[in-house]
Amino acid sequence: MTTTLDLRSATSTRPQGARLSSGRGTRPLVYGARPTAADVTTPKKGVPPIHIATPQLQLSTKPAALVLRTARLSGPIFRDDAAAQTGLSISTVNRQVGALLKAGLIRERADLAPAGAIGRPRLPFELNVADFLTLGIHIGYKVTSITTHDLLHRVVGAIQIPTPIAESPEQTLNAIGVSARRFVARWAGRRVLWAGVAIGGRVREGGFVDHPRLGWAEAPVGRVIAESVGLPVSVASHVEAMAAAELVVNPDDKRANFLYFYAREMVGIAFSVDGTVYTPTAGPPVIGHFPTGATTLLDPENTGQLEPATSDTGVVNAARAAGLPVGEIEEVHELARNGDTTARALLEERAEVLGRTVALISDIFNPDHIILGGQAFTDFPATLPTVAKSVKTTSVLPNRDVRVSHSGTTVQQQAAGAVSLDSIYSDPLEALAFTS
Repeated sequence: MTTTLDLRSATSTRPQGARLSSGRGTRPLVYGARPTAADVTTPKKGVPPIHIATPQLQLSTKPAALVLRTARLSGPIFRDDAAAQTGLSISTVNRQVGALLKAGLIRERADLAPAGAIGRPRLPFELNVADFLTLGIHIGYKVTSITTHDLLHRVVGAIQIPTPIAESPEQTLNAIGVSARRFVARWAGRRVLWAGVAIGGRVREGGFVDHPRLGWAEAPVGRVIAESVGLPVSVASHVEAMAAAELVVNPDDKRANFLYFYAREMVGIAFSVDGTVYTPTAGPPVIGHFPTGATTLLDPENTGQLEPATSDTGVVNAARAAGLPVGEIEEVHELARNGDTTARALLEERAEVLGRTVALISDIFNPDHIILGGQAFTDFPATLPTVAKSVKTTSVLPNRDVRVSHSGTTVQQQAAGAVSLDSIYSDPLEALAFTS
């Protein structure tokens, strides 16, 4: 789900003070990489239990997960072919196929059985995309995306709402939860298995989130969303979730180590090593304060910092300072497309600064390849050659493998979908034990 970026040819601000957490000091309700009975809270009478999981964000090697992934990527597939692809014994594959059939996550295709074949092992199986959905929520600084996904990670439905501004994180999350519950109710005939939340900032155990940009500290994201939608919930940092989405759609990258670089309203990075997105104990790397170097049009307030200078809001502020009559980043893009030299120069400068930062971070970690994600790269692709040139001229390696995610404007949706499917993809049979 990525394309290669060719380096060889390359010669309104949200109020902050109103967002204060009342969740500080609250103990996590539920936490566990491997769900156990202790991971479910004791509910009040008439209230269903809730479960909050920490996403694994990796290509699981558990037998059921391997068979389910084979069904997703290669189905319809016969059991002996699945054994060859997964490296599992045929007896193990048979057991897992039987269990996944009973759970309904896969289905057999009797219509594709070879002529004269006798016995169920000669029936190919595939993922069941008709009966199940997951719910994805990406909480952004300005916009929140709410999506439903089938077991192939495809977006089935999507809406966007302005991220609510409220007196507390709980009020904001409750409003998002109400919208999500109403949205998912449209699919009354399908079983919704899990909810996934992707959000900026640091995600703590139990789904608590520190989000400086929103002014949140230990906001109970997992608990509030779980109670609102009535589903088990996984919560992850959004850039790490975006990297996980790349693994979902490009599982062949499991042996490659890649850097994921995201830029839109926020900037961030994540690393994937041997099929696992690395999640530091102290939270995701923070790069918003990185120095931009000298700028001409960007950063009129002279912060000298990456995120204030290159974020959508930062670009709009710079455009206004340069005399352009704009209020949103899309208007800057439109002016540039229509030949406005100031708007085009501003976007080119943003691309140069981002490319320089990508190169410097890559020189430190030396990944096999780099994936660029976020609308700062995809909404105005005419500046991608500038990104490529900046990477090439800054990095010690002149021909780094740089790719642009194909997710484009759906990158936030794909990230939320990856989180919502994480428990099912990691341990499908155990995950179903927590669904109603």
